[in-house]
Amino acid sequence: MAIEDKEKWNKKYKNTPELLASRPQSYKLSNIINYSKGLDALDVACGSGRNSIFLANSGFNVTSVDISEIALNSLNEKNNPKIKTQLVDLDTHKFDENRYDLIIMTNFLDRKAIPKLVKALKKEGVLFIETYMFHQENEKPPSNPDFLLKEGELKSFFDEKEVEILEYDEFFNESFERYKMRKQAIAIRKK
Repeated sequence: MAIEDKEKWNKKYKNTPELLASRPQSYKLSNIINYSKGLDALDVACGSGRNSIFLANSGFNVTSVDISEIALNSLNEKNNPKIKTQLVDLDTHKFDENRYDLIIMTNFLDRKAIPKLVKALKKEGVLFIETYMFHQENEKPPSNPDFLLKEGELKSFFDEKEVEILEYDEFFNESFERYKMRKQAIAIRKK
């Protein structure tokens, strides 16, 4: 495990328990699930599991992975039989190739994980990424720029010979979030 990351996220959830409170799923995810041709889903850096719960309630069998035991314990307490949790370090974890119909990663950015996630998709599987980008109107105090996308950056991670871009958008996040932040979202289908 990346001890620093694990400690950081456990501390964040412990000191800010409202991060574990129930919240709606990503609004964009409600449409993205319609692209999926199967029901095996992976929620990467799932946190409190708001999107995992939505996927499970929509009929998906969900593997929810995170580096924080606190987040995963919170999700496990919800006792959803369609959700299986795994404590993983994305730096070292190897996902099974050609395994998932739908993979999501929201409010988290790990550029190095993206190629692994594409490989973990079945043929015609869908990958949905939604996360924060740098923008002058962001209200959150400045953080590490490595965790913020540059304008249009999400599209640069994919080779259109290997994937089809289904949707792409830049927008301000939902009103229930703690800070007003600009985001990017992309949905791709593996060819």
